[in-house]
Amino acid sequence: MTAERGAARHPHPLTGRLFSSPVPPGSGWPDDLGLSTTPVAGDAAAVKAAAAAATSPAEVATAVSVCRACPRLVDWRESVAVEKRRSYAGEPYWGRPIAGWGSETPRVLVVGLAPAAHGGNRTGRIFTGDRSGDWLFASLHRVGLAVHATSVHAGDGQRLVDTRMVAAVRCAPPANKPTPTERDTCAPWLDAELALVLDTVRAVVCLGSFGWEAALRALVRQGCDIPRPRPAFGHAARVELHWPAAETAQVDKSASVSRVDSVGDADGSGGQRSRMVAVLGCYHPSQQNTFTGKLTEPMLDAVLGEAAALARE
Repeated sequence: MTAERGAARHPHPLTGRLFSSPVPPGSGWPDDLGLSTTPVAGDAAAVKAAAAAATSPAEVATAVSVCRACPRLVDWRESVAVEKRRSYAGEPYWGRPIAGWGSETPRVLVVGLAPAAHGGNRTGRIFTGDRSGDWLFASLHRVGLAVHATSVHAGDGQRLVDTRMVAAVRCAPPANKPTPTERDTCAPWLDAELALVLDTVRAVVCLGSFGWEAALRALVRQGCDIPRPRPAFGHAARVELHWPAAETAQVDKSASVSRVDSVGDADGSGGQRSRMVAVLGCYHPSQQNTFTGKLTEPMLDAVLGEAAALARE
């Protein structure tokens, strides 16, 4: 992070504390787990190593928050943090990768594409700071998965109920389009987080086709069996996946991505014990979808309500 980019300081809209943009790790931003001494992953190999070493979602979040493995994304997110949108010119921008957020033992996992340049890249919390986030949090609240109907910034008092949010790509990409290399470089963060929470997850809600594909790829790497032909994305699409139960699985954390190996069933049949996780498709609550009526509030509530019902089973 260059000194010239961090020169100007502005008050945080919730705390009033002064921060430069991008925000240096360990400077007191709400919910920031990164420190000035946190090891920085500077390339794909370092991402794999850091992800494999993490033993909790908090450790993943800490390592993610200082990642600089993709030069194009680093330059974009930090340039946006300095140039800013005119309406936010007087406040600091987070300008760093966005970590997963919510319960560390979730029953519902929400998977999206990436933070928005003036949304999460500004606020420091995934899915906040823009109209898409407004739609998402309002629906989560209506179905009982969030304690408040809005979330505008990290540290605003919002809390997810048995739910965790993650992005397939943790930095805001230009034109909302990460490259395949950037997607693959970032994948170990999602793999590590999924490996740590999958024991409790009952439903995975995928926002948009990119979230759907990223989630399916990650679930395959965790040992889930994907039907053939591969399930297609669609709003309200649902596929039930089997994966090895925790007590009969061995997770290899030394691999570049976590591998789950099944062992014989306790009933002596030699079969694989397994449990189910439901993968649910949902149109992304982008303005393009909500303004045109492609996605309505009842449609969004129906998918998230289905996830909430599964979480209670």
